[in-house]
Amino acid sequence: MIPRYSRPDMVAIWTPESRFAIWFEIEAHATEKLGELGVVPASAAKALWDWWATKPAIDVAAIDAIEAVTKHDVIAFLTWVAEQVGDEARFMHQGMTSSDVLDTCLAVQLKRAADILIADVDKLLDVLERRAIEHKLTPTIGRSHGIHAEPVTFGLKLAEAHAEFARCRKRLVDAREEIATCAISGAVGTFANIDPQVEVYVAEKLGLAPEPVSTQVIPRDRHAMFFAVLGVVASSIERLAIEVRHLQRTEVLEAEEYFSPGQKGSSAMPHKRNPVLTENLTGLARLVRSAVTPAMENVALWHERDISHSSVERGIGPDATITLDFALARLTGVIDKLLVYPARMQKNLDKMGGLVHSQRVLLALTQAGVSREDAYRLVQRNAMKVWESDGELSLLELLKADPEVTAALSQAEIEDKFDLAYHFKHVDTIFDRVFGRHA
Repeated sequence: MIPRYSRPDMVAIWTPESRFAIWFEIEAHATEKLGELGVVPASAAKALWDWWATKPAIDVAAIDAIEAVTKHDVIAFLTWVAEQVGDEARFMHQGMTSSDVLDTCLAVQLKRAADILIADVDKLLDVLERRAIEHKLTPTIGRSHGIHAEPVTFGLKLAEAHAEFARCRKRLVDAREEIATCAISGAVGTFANIDPQVEVYVAEKLGLAPEPVSTQVIPRDRHAMFFAVLGVVASSIERLAIEVRHLQRTEVLEAEEYFSPGQKGSSAMPHKRNPVLTENLTGLARLVRSAVTPAMENVALWHERDISHSSVERGIGPDATITLDFALARLTGVIDKLLVYPARMQKNLDKMGGLVHSQRVLLALTQAGVSREDAYRLVQRNAMKVWESDGELSLLELLKADPEVTAALSQAEIEDKFDLAYHFKHVDTIFDRVFGRHA
């Protein structure tokens, strides 16, 4: 992943140094338990941990040089460690296979990545709640098919996003649990050359759960689920980003991204203030989702294992998590600094001559004894006049002048149906459902 869309904490999980450090811990913990079981000398694990306690620098270049000859990354690593530790290192990897190290390491990395992503969502949820409460009763137009529908509040838009990302958080927690398994079961997963107690011990030390049946690899349905969840979170990011992009259009301009001093919107047009951050989020969401299909295809491995999944995961593991981490942080910043224009929202609400109140009049007519078909006809014929006048005419005034309408409703009853506050009488109920308290 390019530095432009990366943050250091997530990047650190995927560095070669971090990967080799996890490999070492897996091997050292396994050797420690093998020593307790009497399979290898207890001095072997002590030698490993004593060397590790000196905080040695992992020489990635040296390991890569060995791999250039061995054509095997785990063997290259073990060879390099043996060169540092000495004779006792020969007891490492007893009864283990490469996948025990690689798959368990990937589980640790994805678990750590999930921890960062969950913390990212928590920060986003805090910002969404604060801004939702701030605009709880800020009237704005609700749109369906991109067309004015009925009034809502801007706070409700943000509360809806909060509820969605709360679901995303739960999915990430579930995905973290799903992926956090350890396999130290040896070739084809039978434990023929290593005691299952070693797997349990290593799992406990690394904060993982033992994989019930690992063949020679941890089953990839777990990874498919993990990356699918990342794809869903990315789609939720895009949905909110697109909302901001639409609201920032010149013809709408109800909200826009913060435009900092000195910022430039266009190399050619000095007047431009473009939604570049949210457009970027749409692109980043596409990148994250691009990991989902390969992760699904990795599920179908041959027999007890093959390595067709390996090259895929070396790419999508860091790329998807680093990109999603960056995207969540960027979205949090967008919402935190979002410029909101209540006056423009009210202007847009009023733009179409009161058409947004048509349903209330329709319902009032039916309650007054008019058939639904006739009520719809009466309201629509007046509404279309307003529509065709581009809001220059008033629906209220047209209805009050329509004898078929006034035969069923008084002037006061018609006027009552144009009360904006009516639409917001249950906002508190919705906020209670989303935030768990009266906000």
